[in-house]
Amino acid sequence: MATDRDAEVDVELFSIVRVYKSGRFERLTGDDVVPAGVDPDTGVASKDVVIDPNAGISARLFLPDVSCLPHAKLPVLVYYHGGGFCIESPFSSRYTSFLNSLVAKAKVIAVSVCYRLAPEHPLPTAYHDSLAALRWVASHADGGEESWLAEHGDLGRLFVSGDSAGANIAHHVARLVGISGLGTGARIKGAALIHPYFWGEEPVGSETRDRETREKSERLWRLVCPGTTGMDDTLINPLAEGAPGLKGLACERVLVEVAGDDLLRERGRAYYDGLKASGWGGEAEMVETEGEGHVFHLDNPTSDKALAFMDRLVAFLNRD
Repeated sequence: MATDRDAEVDVELFSIVRVYKSGRFERLTGDDVVPAGVDPDTGVASKDVVIDPNAGISARLFLPDVSCLPHAKLPVLVYYHGGGFCIESPFSSRYTSFLNSLVAKAKVIAVSVCYRLAPEHPLPTAYHDSLAALRWVASHADGGEESWLAEHGDLGRLFVSGDSAGANIAHHVARLVGISGLGTGARIKGAALIHPYFWGEEPVGSETRDRETREKSERLWRLVCPGTTGMDDTLINPLAEGAPGLKGLACERVLVEVAGDDLLRERGRAYYDGLKASGWGGEAEMVETEGEGHVFHLDNPTSDKALAFMDRLVAFLNRD
């Protein structure tokens, strides 16, 4: 019976999504929402904006306390949340808390992008949405409709970043801007890729050879990108044969953060090595946090290692 298949689990993928025999899809986490406003702990103000009502692209903006910086122009960070392209949003408690802390410490304006999620909106939708959001931010280089960006933002110091799937997105938007530009006075100064979600058909380095884990990784990718060519699709494997290459990344600096106990660690390492060998003319840095897992800084933000990670990210954003 159809109802039986609708209740029978086919597979659960990394405790984030559950797929039923009928094809029904269930998100297991990442759907909480907290309101924007002034954070009492940091003084950071946030508000939600609609970027493209027709496409359904929106964002949560974060502004540090500018009362002591009345005339300063601040760097602008465009941030892409993680969640395997299928869960989470900028409006969740974990991302709102993380960006409140980062914005307060780095004194930057952050634009946390709400791209449309798979499987309802399969890839490459998230890439299109994320690039459109970046272009919207860049359009404020000479003024614009959003006052926080127009009055306080320095679009000559524009950064892109994200964790997990968001780091994958940050890579691709930097690559795409390298091809087509931003068409304004804006310039991407740096990209920070935090525990990037890349993968491939064959294991690299000490990456797991466990068949079940690799099959689940492939199931998740095919769920969010049903039109994929496979695990060496250049969207998930930027080092695959035939990939566009990394030489044209449109930024001056790249920070790659990996975690020692993360399933994706070896992909982050390989990306860093590939970038260094690509002929790209910028400055690349990789930092590995030993003994920690995927997005540990979100799961335990007050730990010593998470605080050290935050200090590195702040330094990356603030460095001339």
